Amino acid sequence: MVIYDRTDAAGFEPTDRWADGFGWIAHPGERAKRASHAVRCDDGVWLVDPLWAPDVDDRIDELGTVAGVLVCFNWHARDADRFARRYDVPVSVPDWPGMDRVEARLEASVERFADRPGTGDAGLELRRCEPMPGWSEAMLYREADATLYVPESLATAPTYTVGDERLGTGVIRRVNPPRDRLADLEPERVLVGHGEGVFDEATRALEYALAVSRRRLPRAVVENGPSQVRALFAAMRS
Repeated sequence: MVIYDRTDAAGFEPTDRWADGFGWIAHPGERAKRASHAVRCDDGVWLVDPLWAPDVDDRIDELGTVAGVLVCFNWHARDADRFARRYDVPVSVPDWPGMDRVEARLEASVERFADRPGTGDAGLELRRCEPMPGWSEAMLYREADATLYVPESLATAPTYTVGDERLGTGVIRRVNPPRDRLADLEPERVLVGHGEGVFDEATRALEYALAVSRRRLPRAVVENGPSQVRALFAAMRS
């Protein structure tokens, strides 16, 4: 099983459906399970870290008018360009120096923002997470429906979880999990950039992931370390 499937997607696997959004995995067969999301907000639909797949735009159009494309991790430029062209909208990127890597990889118009994307009416709270050099991440929280999106620090893909974890941290984040960013939240659902989201007792899954992350580091190194190293080198080649 490849870490990242760089071929054109033949279709997509719908995931994470709720009243105001849905997710999709463009390459269900890849080990990284890169997930994309469309979220309906007061100012329109926001596409978050999206990967292109045939006919996914039809599903997006059913949700509403697209307000913009939002990139939340400096290694997640993905297909933001293609969606920006399809909907004639800019790509929104947090105005943090660590996010410069995203803008350098886009041809579409880019809007840098300090606090809230677009007109500010999306109701999305950004939580800046930069735990180490080369890692710049914007976690999103929407209080209106208690939806949390974590692009990279937490995931459900097999290279992130160990044991009975429903939500896990990558190997290099287990030393310093994002407790300071997320411990105050009680989400109804946790969406992630890799894998399907957690909808059942999401707060409990989040609390558990943050609590056991560090002490399960040795097990994670053995079980997931080689895959995460391969994923890192694969990402650097993109």
